[in-house]
Amino acid sequence: MNKKFPVAPKSPHRICWGCDKYCPSDSLACGNGSERTPHPVELFGEDWLEWGLGSAASTTAPGPAPGKKD
Repeated sequence: MNKKFPVAPKSPHRICWGCDKYCPSDSLACGNGSERTPHPVELFGEDWLEWGLGSAASTTAPGPAPGKKD
């Protein structure tokens, strides 16, 4: 069973977020390398969970520009 992923942890820099083990940053047990995986809030800011919740058009691949021929 997977653990519930914390949306806004108090000290995200103290934990590796790379797998379900959530190891302390100085004791990585999963063999995920020598660097800890940062929490999304560290990378993208406090509103990271709201990204991509816009219209469906924003999640589709862009097509050719109108009126432009290849």
